[in-house]
Amino acid sequence: MSHTTLDDYQDRYAARIHGMAASEIRALFAVASRPEVVSLAGGNPYTAALPMDELGDMFTRLLAEDGARALLYCPGQGDAALREQICGVMADVGIDASAGASPDDVVVTVGAQQGLDLLARVFLDPGDIVLAEGPTYVGALGVFQAAQARVRHVAMDDEGLIPRALEQAIAECPAPPKFLYTVPTYQNPTGVTLSGERRVEVLEICERHGLLVVEDDPYGMLSFDGHRPRPLRAMRSEGVFYVGTFSKIFAAGLRVGWVLAPPAVRDKLVLASEAAVLCPSALTQAAATRYLTTMAWREQVKAFSALYCERRDAMLSAMDDYLPSAMTWTRPGGGLFVWADLPEGLDSKAMLPKALAKRVAYVPGTGFYADGTGRGQMRLNFSFPTAERIREGVRRLAGVIESAGELRDTFAP
Repeated sequence: MSHTTLDDYQDRYAARIHGMAASEIRALFAVASRPEVVSLAGGNPYTAALPMDELGDMFTRLLAEDGARALLYCPGQGDAALREQICGVMADVGIDASAGASPDDVVVTVGAQQGLDLLARVFLDPGDIVLAEGPTYVGALGVFQAAQARVRHVAMDDEGLIPRALEQAIAECPAPPKFLYTVPTYQNPTGVTLSGERRVEVLEICERHGLLVVEDDPYGMLSFDGHRPRPLRAMRSEGVFYVGTFSKIFAAGLRVGWVLAPPAVRDKLVLASEAAVLCPSALTQAAATRYLTTMAWREQVKAFSALYCERRDAMLSAMDDYLPSAMTWTRPGGGLFVWADLPEGLDSKAMLPKALAKRVAYVPGTGFYADGTGRGQMRLNFSFPTAERIREGVRRLAGVIESAGELRDTFAP
């Protein structure tokens, strides 16, 4: 019997497959999850902080009282009760009825990732241009690459996306870009937040050029000082598609997210969702609805924020103590990540095997750029490890960086 190899199928693949590449984060999971490795790589919420006994009771009641319905199919747009509750969640960050938020315009998705995929299916043809911050969320890059779109990055600084760089990027595009993809609040991977003044400027630029905006907001509620920046969607309803998720404020394993879109686009998103998954899970939607209606979810978000703030402080303190003075890094006001610039000449991707050998993991900066740049940068996560593990991980990382710097100096001309 002959054995088929992957190469035997190369001439049968769809063209879109050739633009797809493995996520640098997913590739790390098998190694980084080993107990001896301090993983500063992932973006996992600390679900152990959830009230597990109460959640167990909630799921038991759900199945006893509503299990028959929750185990059936549900409408492709998502359960009406959950869409109503999602509007309540968005109202907490300023996206209310006055901003055009309505349960009728919410499409429930399998996590925010499916929301991005549906928007790509609706708007992107092969060769289309998407503007995105540089660096940007690796999962969004995967979606755009699968859609055979071209991503052009817009420069950022400590106040987020730079408006004049956006203007320049639009002017230099050989064809009008389809949309701007942005994570304006506690951005992944940098932790940077777009300033209020720049939010106004960015929206004005997009409106002037007829550029749609896809706003991805997984972290907006995880503020460390109690101040939640207003989403772009709260500032302008026309042409801004808001993508939300329960992954960071409840549980990532639930896989429940949503897109807020105007009626015409909503209908297209529902059609695309039905073609892909028929409908999102009725059971996880019912669980999310119960969580929002019967449990103190706002207090839980505050608890997550306080915990992550402590861990952020532990990471920044360790970085100040251990990392070389030639390095710089962001100091996020919320979210899950710190973005670090290595000393000149060091390569975060080349360093990774040495870091794993020293039992510490991070994500190289290359994963967050469509063009493979970012070798001098890395993303560090502080949400999942304890403060003690974070400090130990940074100490190990400092040793790896010091060794790489000595090796560089040895071979310098």
